[in-house]
Amino acid sequence: MTHASAERPRARGPREWARAFTGFYPPLAEDLVELDPIARFLYSARSVILVISFQAALLAGLLAATDRRFNTLPFVLVLVGYVVLHAISNLSNDYFGARRGHDTDDSPRRRYTVHPLLSGAVTSRLLVTGLLVLVAIAAAIGVYFILLRGWPAVALIVVGALLLWAYDAAPRALKELGLGEVAAFIVWGPLMIAGGYYVITGVSSSVALLASLPYGLGVMSILVGKHIDQRDFDERKHQRTLPVVLGERRARLLNRASVIAMYVVIAVGVLLGAITPFALLVLIAAPRALRAVRVMSVPPPAEPPAGYVGWPLWYHRVCLVHNRAFGWLYVAGLALGAVFPTLRA
Repeated sequence: MTHASAERPRARGPREWARAFTGFYPPLAEDLVELDPIARFLYSARSVILVISFQAALLAGLLAATDRRFNTLPFVLVLVGYVVLHAISNLSNDYFGARRGHDTDDSPRRRYTVHPLLSGAVTSRLLVTGLLVLVAIAAAIGVYFILLRGWPAVALIVVGALLLWAYDAAPRALKELGLGEVAAFIVWGPLMIAGGYYVITGVSSSVALLASLPYGLGVMSILVGKHIDQRDFDERKHQRTLPVVLGERRARLLNRASVIAMYVVIAVGVLLGAITPFALLVLIAAPRALRAVRVMSVPPPAEPPAGYVGWPLWYHRVCLVHNRAFGWLYVAGLALGAVFPTLRA
């Protein structure tokens, strides 16, 4: 079986910190032990996946720029806040997974990448310290936006905090009720992009809400794919994720529909004149979308192909690779739309 990482030279300091945000999976646990605390913490926070929150913030900012309502400081704080909150989510997910006995030695989580606590790569003290620092940063940003935007910002922050808590920290977590995937769609779609637009500009936008839907669907497809990959394990552990509730075949059908809907929503938005025609740049990612649809049309292989990285994740990886490309092309399209805001279909 191919492990999540290959042997590579080790580095320390900013070079290694930057490496934590690239690639596909972190290094082996024995590699992490030799890294500095910041690098170990970044790898443990699964920083490579934080790009989806970074892209969501960029999309919100570009929509604000298109409407000539862009404000620099609120945008920067949205960008930092989203990445920080995503890191908190990743770390708390691992913490509660270990605490509640879901992340065990035979779990998929232990096989495709390093678990910060169970691998011994990160101590509980380092994890808790890092979480406290991140929570303090997020709280300070939240206070700023409450002072800047008032009660609407309070509502957005409360909803976001409740979803963050309910996903894996609540006594009956959303991911145990078949609702975690829907929560991901809401958070990375309407909440982050349309909500981000509001706190950046001070006004709400139905266009921003429409433009948020494709990206939210893409992030949901990543999580649904992951939960299909580990459905058998989750079912044994009584984790009623959406694929456990629906069954593998229907979950794969849902995910194929989600990937296709990403492009349909953008096309409709362009035809209605609500979304810039430059957003059609996402069609460059269509081959990856078609590959994702093809892969999800059949059951996974019994064993990983030679040289495959990240097993047992199969559907998750193909959806993540697609969404990365889709996200950057969507960012590029909206950036062109911000430069040429009067151009509409």
